[in-house]
Amino acid sequence: MFKKIVAMLFAGALIVGSAVPAGAATGHSGGRTRRYSPTLRDVGAVVDAIVPAQLAKDRIPGAAVVVVAGGRPVFAKGYGVADVATRSPVDAERTGFLMGSMAKLFTATAALQLVDQGRLDLHTDVNRYLKSFKIRDTYPGRPVTLENLLTHTAGFDDDIVGKARANPTGLAPLGRALADGQPARVRPPGTAVSYDNYGTALAGYLVEVASGEPFARYVDEHVLRPLGMTATTFAEPHPAAVDATLARGYRPTGSGYTVQKGQYGSWSPTGAGAVSTPADMGRFMLAQLKNDPRLGQDVAQRMQQRHFRQDPRVPGMGYMFEERPRDGRRLLFKDGDVPGFHDQMALLPDEGIGIYVAFNGDGTDAAAGWDGVSLIDRIVDRYLPGSPAAPGSVRTGDVSRYAGTYRSVRTSHSALTKVSTLVSPVSVAADGAGTLTTTGLTPDPAKETQHWTQVGPGLFQERGGQDLIAFDGKGILSASATPAEAYEKLEWADSPALYLPMFGAGALVLLLCFLGVPVAALVRRLRRRPARSRASRAAWLAAWVTGALGTAFLAGFASLMTDSNALQEKIMLGSPSLTALPVVLAVAFVPATGVLVGTVAAWWKGWWGWSGRLSYTLIALAGVAFLKVALTYNLVALPFA
Repeated sequence: MFKKIVAMLFAGALIVGSAVPAGAATGHSGGRTRRYSPTLRDVGAVVDAIVPAQLAKDRIPGAAVVVVAGGRPVFAKGYGVADVATRSPVDAERTGFLMGSMAKLFTATAALQLVDQGRLDLHTDVNRYLKSFKIRDTYPGRPVTLENLLTHTAGFDDDIVGKARANPTGLAPLGRALADGQPARVRPPGTAVSYDNYGTALAGYLVEVASGEPFARYVDEHVLRPLGMTATTFAEPHPAAVDATLARGYRPTGSGYTVQKGQYGSWSPTGAGAVSTPADMGRFMLAQLKNDPRLGQDVAQRMQQRHFRQDPRVPGMGYMFEERPRDGRRLLFKDGDVPGFHDQMALLPDEGIGIYVAFNGDGTDAAAGWDGVSLIDRIVDRYLPGSPAAPGSVRTGDVSRYAGTYRSVRTSHSALTKVSTLVSPVSVAADGAGTLTTTGLTPDPAKETQHWTQVGPGLFQERGGQDLIAFDGKGILSASATPAEAYEKLEWADSPALYLPMFGAGALVLLLCFLGVPVAALVRRLRRRPARSRASRAAWLAAWVTGALGTAFLAGFASLMTDSNALQEKIMLGSPSLTALPVVLAVAFVPATGVLVGTVAAWWKGWWGWSGRLSYTLIALAGVAFLKVALTYNLVALPFA
């Protein structure tokens, strides 16, 4: 508790900039001023009351907020520090932040410019443009199109393990990285929305192919420079001037911070290595809200229009923008997350308002990813109060057909990240007539459980909230809080309710085997019992080795899971521990096979008495259960997986 209090005080002491009095005409931005819009009077005071408290509570070094309205910036301010070691303050005008997936908006902009020029077509097979490699024809007659790429509906498997690098030097060219890292196509395009980094990177490569220019250069010359975004870059390595003002990204560790790694990579159109300042992002928001022709004729308007909905009753996708209505108002949202950096953008086109928030820290329990959303919601609630549109009247009736376990369709079919659905599935329970309870569906960490009332056939409104969920009758769940992600209902045979007990029971028996076999051998020796046959001793050795390898895996797995922020870095970098643990289980198959052979031999030859044979059989069953779950969730390295 003492360390927590000290950390909060330390973070609070690092806040820079002063609160703006109510009705003041200017806001602070690292020594520069911004005029307030009369329509958002005192927004600076509102932000000042929220962000410093977030930094202190969640142990985030720094942040910046930009608000635009009425065609101009009305607030821009930095908070905290850009560098913990030097304690240099965040400046909203000058400090660079790695923007992560926010970069996807620029990829969409560039692609649509080339569509306008007739060099790309939204509905043509992307293989028409690709020369050095082709997308596999997994679904004949169902080609991947640029429209699919820009709406996250291409149907590629999701595998981000090892796709990032700790520094921006020596990266493979975009085209080669896409050819070498092409994932499987796991569903026909246009059938389900599933947030897709490979698809976005492919869209960026189409920009390269169609324009004849490297992606970073094209975006710089045709998107950034026309808007005056001179502090923004997609180049890797960065220009020296950008690196000179770039914030460092952190995760909290102990009473201090650790610099995060893993923000760079070949897939720059997805956000790897891309940098911008909050002030530059303000310029981009203004261009979007004005439908600025410098982006291309009506490019902004087309990006903001709806192009895909998983269910017609819930919000859907623009081109990279997500529809997330708030207080009955149209709100377009995009966020970006890389280790140590998190940013969120909200546009309210009808009101001409844009809000951008950036953090250079993950926060305790990855809180930064939600803190920006929370700030945006509170600003909208204060200045644009209203009520969400009522979708219909309350309906009663049996809703048990919707109950069950669901998983995101983004879940990888091949990568070890599939294990997330084992430890954190989405569950839906029927409470009674017309009511449901869900667990694990919302991105809000304060609302793990939500309660819903049916307002239409298969359509539910959150009680005391604004969210909607819809069931299509074919096993797909859609949620207004996550329009870039759909959820599929699992059959009983695929449910974590089956696999988690198998995994837990198997792990417990293997742990007891690892600890108990040496103890039993020692007791036998002290009691001077007759020596066992060589074959029976080999059988128990195989059991002990299986238990030891299983225990080693569990210890490593538990270590990875204790810090979600560190785990994010390890996944992105493909750390040695993530590589080693599946190898450990692959090796475990060898002694586990010996245990199965030993079980047959023990019963055939009558080894050890009934209790010994039953114990050994239990170990064999535990090993089979444990390794079956590991195989199912991609936790075993090739050649066994």
